[in-house]
Amino acid sequence: MTDITSGYTTSRDSEPGQQDLAGLDPELYNEDQLPTTAAERTWNWLSISALWVGMVVCIPTYLLASYLIGAGMSWDQAVMTILAANAIVLIPMVLVGHAGTKYGIPFPVLLRSSFGPAGAKIPAVARGIVACGWFGIQTWVGGSAIFVIVNKLTGGALAGEALPLLGISLGEFVCFLAFWGLHLYFIKNGTESIRWLETYAAPFLLAMGLALLAWAYSAAGGFGEMLSTPSAFDPGQPKEGQFWAVFWPSLTGMIGYWATLALNIPDFTRHARSQKDQLVGQMVGLPIPMALFAFIASAVTSATVVIFGEAIWDPVQLSERMGGSAVIIALFALIVATLTTNLAANVVAPAHGFANLAPSKINLKRGGYITAAIGIAMFPWILVNHIVGWLIAYSALLGPIAGVMLADYYLLRKTRLEVADLFKSNGIYSGQNGTNWAGILALVIGILPNLPGFLAGVGLTDGTSAFFATIYTYAWFVGLFVAGAAYLLLSKVMNK
Repeated sequence: MTDITSGYTTSRDSEPGQQDLAGLDPELYNEDQLPTTAAERTWNWLSISALWVGMVVCIPTYLLASYLIGAGMSWDQAVMTILAANAIVLIPMVLVGHAGTKYGIPFPVLLRSSFGPAGAKIPAVARGIVACGWFGIQTWVGGSAIFVIVNKLTGGALAGEALPLLGISLGEFVCFLAFWGLHLYFIKNGTESIRWLETYAAPFLLAMGLALLAWAYSAAGGFGEMLSTPSAFDPGQPKEGQFWAVFWPSLTGMIGYWATLALNIPDFTRHARSQKDQLVGQMVGLPIPMALFAFIASAVTSATVVIFGEAIWDPVQLSERMGGSAVIIALFALIVATLTTNLAANVVAPAHGFANLAPSKINLKRGGYITAAIGIAMFPWILVNHIVGWLIAYSALLGPIAGVMLADYYLLRKTRLEVADLFKSNGIYSGQNGTNWAGILALVIGILPNLPGFLAGVGLTDGTSAFFATIYTYAWFVGLFVAGAAYLLLSKVMNK
């Protein structure tokens, strides 16, 4: 039996609760947070790739290219921007994932190294709240697909007036709740049930995406004029010479799309068999599928101009227009795609984060239920209309958290952690009364340069200077490097 108190263990050979827990603070762990056992390390590179494919193939991802093309990019510029963003975010994804595989610990426990066991609750919950917002958005999207199916089969029986306060019809709200309830089954059955779903759904989703592409090409006799439409930034076009002014905030927003997972990826890589599996799995599963899906969205939408006389970006609306049995097949695929994305990307992280608030009282399952409840309370049918601005806004928060974590794990700790002390309130990571103030202050310092731009972006101020507006354009990058540098400096001064 491997002793968790040895400090550099990569896994436990015993089942949860059977290893030596002497000296660990019972208020700082539950069985879901302890290092994974050898028996729990079941994810090979194919499992991790399937996880990513299951998360990538979803309606919000499908819509990303539409936002960029709407801003003036040509389809190839949009696809390349998405590919570049995901190649960039892959770097912290793999680097942070290393800790999960090496020590078998989830994201909130890893945070204790840089923020302390009490201080870690702040970034863990901040990450969790962002995920709750995305959980609600994805659930609303999936519920919308169910609404279209049922409404089509019943001859429009679900159509109705918007309800007071909610702003959506009763039929839409009931379908939203039905899809929300489906998530509870997988929350109840834990991470392994999610892996099972992702593994079997991934090839189906890829096949459905390629089938949609083939349908569009066949029905339109080609992909139509949109793929030959020049960029609005080309000479003689309406936005001539403005490409870079649009590219950089767009790149930041696209990075922000998966910046959430770049933090809590240890929640999954802790189940990986080896570092090679987590590295290869993420390299295969993230950048190329994102770019491929963006191309499919662009090509299919281009074809809809020929087929229907208008550009239809929303895949739910497109499925409804296709008619016949294709409606049900396409919308079933959308429901599966949304479910796989939501469970992996937007349930596991906040569930661990909320459990970290009181590990002895809140386990992973209860944390998942809290996530589901908050997801409803955030009125996602309203939030969904502000995705791009929201991506940049929360990247200003997530970048600094990533900066502190990476600086701590690689530059300060040299990837060496005393695992047992991560579960002690008076261990080497406890700081002052459980808080490492170097981490907290570095987080604040990393956020501050982006604060003026954020306040202007959400309409809380009339505007900001050109300097701070430019900084906010690179919010994730600025926050990451500023917070990381501040953490290293503050650690030398404050933690002597």
